[in-house]
Amino acid sequence: MADIEKKQNTSSDLRLRLISAVILGPLVLFIVYLGGAAYVLLVLVAAALFLWEWITITGTRDTFAVPVVGLATLVLLAGLEIAGMPGFALLAMLAGAIATFAAAGLGRAGRWGAEGVLYSGLALYSLLVIRDGTHGTLFTFFLMFVVWATDIFAYFTGRALGGPKLWQRVSPKKTWSGALGGLICATLFGTGVALAAGSQSLLAWAALAGVLSIVSQAGDLLESAIKRRFDVKDSSRLIPGHGGIMDRIDGLVAAAIFAVAIGLVSGGSLSDPVAGLGLG
Repeated sequence: MADIEKKQNTSSDLRLRLISAVILGPLVLFIVYLGGAAYVLLVLVAAALFLWEWITITGTRDTFAVPVVGLATLVLLAGLEIAGMPGFALLAMLAGAIATFAAAGLGRAGRWGAEGVLYSGLALYSLLVIRDGTHGTLFTFFLMFVVWATDIFAYFTGRALGGPKLWQRVSPKKTWSGALGGLICATLFGTGVALAAGSQSLLAWAALAGVLSIVSQAGDLLESAIKRRFDVKDSSRLIPGHGGIMDRIDGLVAAAIFAVAIGLVSGGSLSDPVAGLGLG
């Protein structure tokens, strides 16, 4: 009887996931395609919700300064980035994190709050500069398809094949077979996006897709570790069948930040880090 009930719950959860994905996925892609104010608003709202769930999970929401200073920092960061001042945007993010830490009493709440401001701020900055930079629309689509393919195929491959756990103490359901399935399919999908766009550097795109898939899964594990640290199952119940915004974009956030980081290291600018990746 318990097994039947468990299967029914799993089926219901999967149905909710599918419905949410069918509704939200095309909408997000359409806004990415539009760009402009609609995209900025989408990313800003996502970053704000990400920060809210972070401080809720870590128990720092009750410290009044954390959400207020954190949200103000994200709005200021977005405004400075739109105004073409990415360096000042990053400085504002750093100042906001320091102000959060100080205003919350320089203790545990302040530390977790400051880390949330930095993480959500870097996510906001990365997703904005990626869309506005070299291959902006293409690279944003590429990034999303890589992360989505990783999540979807890791889930189904892991369920179908099972096998050794990836990191049981942090995420008991994730398996090595799922991780490899997600990596392979993400590489194929990412390369397919580049091919459809007429790119000639398919090996570079494929290699980047593989790396970002791994980083995406690391971001997922990081969120799982934080939730386990605070004994929380879902970051919230915002999205039916999916949990919260953190549960859905943890991999995207990690991959976007990493893409910007390697772009900067490779010679890209603060306003156009993707240019440093040398993709054609």
